[in-house]
Amino acid sequence: MASTEPYESALDGIPGAHPYPRSSRYHDAEIAVHMQDDGTEVRYVRRRLLPPLEHDASEDTFTHVVSSGERADHLGQRYFGDPEQWWRIADANPVLDPAELTAEPGQHIAVPVPGVFPGAGHA
Repeated sequence: MASTEPYESALDGIPGAHPYPRSSRYHDAEIAVHMQDDGTEVRYVRRRLLPPLEHDASEDTFTHVVSSGERADHLGQRYFGDPEQWWRIADANPVLDPAELTAEPGQHIAVPVPGVFPGAGHA
């Protein structure tokens, strides 16, 4: 049986190639390699660290009041034109589970200004 290369290895020869699509929160994450004792390479995504959330990030975010029935993917579509961009809103709020963003109608959540990462300042 012929062996197949891991997906990431097939991309190694293509400059700028990455195993995650541009819409993914992991697109810019570094892919690292761990060498096992038997010489096997194991590729993994390095930890993605977020800058500390600032309570006064008013120029980087605006407030959204959650309505009944909203979901994180709805907000991604509404504010970024792509439901898969919900993670941008999750990153701007102190939540681990995206369902927490919209769990309580009336809750105020931060939504990043498109093109700006909250707490990172402007480019």
